[in-house]
Amino acid sequence: MLLTGNDKMPDVCVLLIEGTNCEKETQEAFSGVGLDAELVHLKQLLGDCERQRKRRLSDYGMLMLPGGWSAGDYIRAGAIFAARMKSKLGDELKDFVESGNLVLGVCNGFQILTEMGLLPAFKGISDVPTASLTNNLSSCFQCRPTYIKHVNKTPLTGKLDLGDVIQVPVAHAEGRFTFGEKQDMMLKQLIENNQIVFRYCRVDGSEAQEIYPWNPNGSIYDIAGICNPERNVLGLMPHPERVINRLQMTDWTRKDNGDAGDGRVVFESIAGYLKAIV
Repeated sequence: MLLTGNDKMPDVCVLLIEGTNCEKETQEAFSGVGLDAELVHLKQLLGDCERQRKRRLSDYGMLMLPGGWSAGDYIRAGAIFAARMKSKLGDELKDFVESGNLVLGVCNGFQILTEMGLLPAFKGISDVPTASLTNNLSSCFQCRPTYIKHVNKTPLTGKLDLGDVIQVPVAHAEGRFTFGEKQDMMLKQLIENNQIVFRYCRVDGSEAQEIYPWNPNGSIYDIAGICNPERNVLGLMPHPERVINRLQMTDWTRKDNGDAGDGRVVFESIAGYLKAIV
């Protein structure tokens, strides 16, 4: 993009391709906390567009991968989007992450980050996925409110205290986090690295114990969201952008927390961090 005068690029790049469907709610969630977020098609980063619409990832302070069914989730959820990014943007994306910029992937975005090797990234960005978000144990699409506990801090969750429980909905068919055959060894490493950021739980914060519906998909260790070892990349299956306002909460008639829904605190955390480093 060509900048003139006092033009300034938006704070957040909300990246999409065909099949992405949560980009507008996500953009509005950022706007609601004072951040400027731009909807950017992958073709704009690749230069496959008109010259004035070209964008560079390095112009943004954060990359956001929203939910949906990118490329129809053919092959595996998020696999095609991830492959397209790695093939053409691999070096640029690596520089972006290693420079400490924030990356958030929600639902399909979490699947994409895992497919790209950006999560869990025990030894840096891996060439092949080392974890998977696969079919829910129920074999059904799950669209329901869930409770998740904040168990480790990141720059993207700074306004949450450890142990805080928030109600955030899920909407996915492939949300079960697993390491497959290396489950025990790699889960141990994930725990020791403090990379688990959110875990599914019961209303009172007690463990879901991988029991449905508290754990809606059967994820190991009730994992709902993880970060990379450097803590600037976060993947989360529940959708915080869908509960920005109190009226979007399932219990809005029984609790009065002002106008904010439980998901807003995630975006407030991001805004606080980005504004502090400017």
